[in-house]
Amino acid sequence: MQPPLKPLSLLLRSLPGAIHSDLLSRLFNHLLQGQYGREQLDDLEGKRLVIRISDTGRELGFLVREQRLHRCHPGGWNVRISGKLESFWLLASRAEDPDTLFFNRTLALEGETEAGLYLKNLLDGFEFDSQAHLDAVFGRRIGRLLGKLTARAETLRLSVNR
Repeated sequence: MQPPLKPLSLLLRSLPGAIHSDLLSRLFNHLLQGQYGREQLDDLEGKRLVIRISDTGRELGFLVREQRLHRCHPGGWNVRISGKLESFWLLASRAEDPDTLFFNRTLALEGETEAGLYLKNLLDGFEFDSQAHLDAVFGRRIGRLLGKLTARAETLRLSVNR
């Protein structure tokens, strides 16, 4: 299945970067609930991170504060990751690991070396724990129930696709 890069690219070009930064920070903060990676943000406290999507002309700014990402102006950054939308899609979808994307120079890291390497390693080592997320969002009892329902639905989906 081809990723929706053309519509996403159009959306990135059409709306102000602040809207994208706000939406992405909210999504990222939601997804980090219950995740081990959230605690790892402490070492980036106060750092300004920028995502520069070269083929859309967008720079999205984030400030790390209290284990959360907050939208900020993209100027005055500590670390900036630059690349084309497709490379960011590969990174976000885990279709390609960060080391390969940076080594092949489809993504570039600029700024403070220590913070940049820490961020790259954090992205590389992040494993989403869906059960921990459900427990954090809905509470342990309902989270466990939803986890079981999700597992059953996945089992059914796999058996239908055979």
